[in-house]
Amino acid sequence: MNLPAMPSPTPTQQPLTRRRIAGCVQTLAALALLIAPLAACNGPAEEPPLAGATIGGDFALIDKAGKTVRFNDFAGKWRIVYFGYSFCPDVCPLDLQHLMQGYHAFAKTNPALAKDVQPFFVTIDPTRDTPQKVGEYAANFGPELLGLTGTPAQIASTAATWKVYYARHDGKTPGSYLMDHSRAAYLMDRAGKPVALLPSDQDGAAVAAELAKWVR
Repeated sequence: MNLPAMPSPTPTQQPLTRRRIAGCVQTLAALALLIAPLAACNGPAEEPPLAGATIGGDFALIDKAGKTVRFNDFAGKWRIVYFGYSFCPDVCPLDLQHLMQGYHAFAKTNPALAKDVQPFFVTIDPTRDTPQKVGEYAANFGPELLGLTGTPAQIASTAATWKVYYARHDGKTPGSYLMDHSRAAYLMDRAGKPVALLPSDQDGAAVAAELAKWVR
């Protein structure tokens, strides 16, 4: 049985079909451009560099007033923890300057979030860094920086929990010794878990950028 032949598209119909196809392609391309950024926003977040690291934990140390301060007293806040000592001739003051410059820069652009960030300076030289001394030293870098000290046993226990190395190197006189120590500024999240090492060895701008990247 022969079926009747289908009529061929007229010359006016063919260009119309091609225009429709071209229009659809352009529409789909525009939608793809709109959807791509949304997909990126909803994609998996970058994992923190220190995620899962066994660094940190509660401590009980002494502030400038002789009051016991625990790390867990600040649960619910982001925390920055730096270990050093007030008699450090170069590295510690430079790192703390960068660290607090970065914190203050972050606070200018994110004042509400900055209120939920607590910086700590923990001495690894408790013999010379008395509560008064460590408090005065920390205040040089900003009122927000909380200086802490303790007994040699307390500092040793805290350093071990935080994976901090330190050792005393005696000088020519009994009081002229230096302290060798690891160099790290830990950023801890609201649950007290390690997130990242802040680039205090670079500059304040780098520290501020890293805070803006993680603190929420």
